[in-house]
Amino acid sequence: MSHSTAQAAAPAAGPSAPASGAAAARPALRRRASFSMSRSLETAGAWLLGALWLMPLVYALWASVHTRDSATKFDLTAPLTFENFATVWNGAPFDRYYFNTILLVCGILAGQILLGVLAAYAFARFEFRGKNIAFGLVLVQLMITPDILISENYTTMAQLGLVDSITGIGLPYIASGFGIFLLRQTFKGIPIELDEAAEIEGCSRWGRLWKVYVPLAKPTLVAWGLVSVSTHWNNFLWPLIITNSVEARPLTVGLMVYNGTESGIDWTLLSAATILVVAPLLIAFLIFQRQFVQSFMRAGIR
Repeated sequence: MSHSTAQAAAPAAGPSAPASGAAAARPALRRRASFSMSRSLETAGAWLLGALWLMPLVYALWASVHTRDSATKFDLTAPLTFENFATVWNGAPFDRYYFNTILLVCGILAGQILLGVLAAYAFARFEFRGKNIAFGLVLVQLMITPDILISENYTTMAQLGLVDSITGIGLPYIASGFGIFLLRQTFKGIPIELDEAAEIEGCSRWGRLWKVYVPLAKPTLVAWGLVSVSTHWNNFLWPLIITNSVEARPLTVGLMVYNGTESGIDWTLLSAATILVVAPLLIAFLIFQRQFVQSFMRAGIR
């Protein structure tokens, strides 16, 4: 009797096993479908935001290579023209503006790297009285927007006789709290054993800094450099206030002055001038896009 009961129960257990397995797989399938839908929504949102960001640039590029009548018609058969760029270039000293801007961003970057590396190394590896207070003051700089200090900075530059000069534009930005903090965190993440090994080999403090710490912090320096160049290339308010002549104006202020001298608004010329200003950064980003992203990932910037 028991044997027949077992035989009767055995077939019943067969169909129930796949049913229970399917029931257990349903939550996993739901989670996978939910994850896939979430990824699709994120991708669609990213493409939408990218399209919204790109639309003004696309229109500026379109208007810059067409006549005034064709700029608003969006006729793909309309003839292209580069006369707008020639008119803009001859209508303002953009060659001088380019020189001033390149000199400005390179000078700021060089000063920030030199001061930032030295300060970050001191905060990371030296012990001195008031260290935590000094570093706290560096962090306070991150909480203060530069626009708040415009009046004080202008007064200081006037006392130093640096108004209407490239030095006067860049000097307030040489000490970068963001760069010092970023490099300090990178230096503290470098194993102290490397420092001690270099010391045993007879390397001085200065040598250990430039032969051990700086090479290992290269991704951070690249990421910081990209941020610094793009920020000060596009900076407008402070250069507008501190400069009065062509000899010191960067591209952003030169673009505003050029637009202000026109009678009315010619969108084709304004678009051509805008493309002249943003083209170097855009081309550099397209060329170094992979290095740009990898530097930020390695540096830990989120």
